[in-house]
Amino acid sequence: MTFEILAVLAVVVVLLSMIKVMREYERAVVFRLGRFSGVKGPGLIILIPLVDRAITVSLRTVTMDVPPQDVITRDNVSVKVSAVIYFRVMDPKLAIIDVENYLFATSQLSQTTLRSVTGQAELDDLLAERDKMNLTIQTILDKHTEPWGIKVSAVEIKHIDLPQEMQRAMARQAEAERERRSKIILADAEHQAAVKLGKAAAILQQNPASLQLRYLQTLSEVATENNSTTLFPIPLDFFSAFKNRTQE
Repeated sequence: MTFEILAVLAVVVVLLSMIKVMREYERAVVFRLGRFSGVKGPGLIILIPLVDRAITVSLRTVTMDVPPQDVITRDNVSVKVSAVIYFRVMDPKLAIIDVENYLFATSQLSQTTLRSVTGQAELDDLLAERDKMNLTIQTILDKHTEPWGIKVSAVEIKHIDLPQEMQRAMARQAEAERERRSKIILADAEHQAAVKLGKAAAILQQNPASLQLRYLQTLSEVATENNSTTLFPIPLDFFSAFKNRTQE
């Protein structure tokens, strides 16, 4: 009786080892006696004990951080650049057979490509044209990982760490640029004001009565204020009359 129970338990264990359930985003790369047998899943799959060996591969998008890399730009500035890449396995067979460890290989390739691409650019381009750098790195990575059955969907440069002296130099440059713009704006405002005043003076010169009205308006404005002293402007024609009489 005990032998029968042990036999039944052994059969149950064997049957359970033959059955494996794969999730929707998983695939099983099956090797039978060391030779590639096929890619199975999702759902219920059956493996022959001691004959079949299955390696599970996830088809979901993988987010991988690229650690900060020491880079010397084309204009000889030392910076640290970090990034993040997004990729997924498109062909589980190639990802297992054609490369030993596709995660490690993709990580190493990402680091070397990041150093190579950013090292060929100047610092200003690296800071201002990140989208262009991202696209270049993505294209290179996608080309090299395609034989592994991997698709690189996106690359994003995450952080650019500048030296302290370079940060101070850039801050001084930005401050000088703001000061230059403010002086240009002030000069333009003074020029426009001078043009307007010139036009107003020409109009008043052609119409002396307008100048007198301007005098009266000024007196009205002064009178409304609480001043202890009030100045009355004398019309210029008053002095011109004395001047003409003196010449006579």
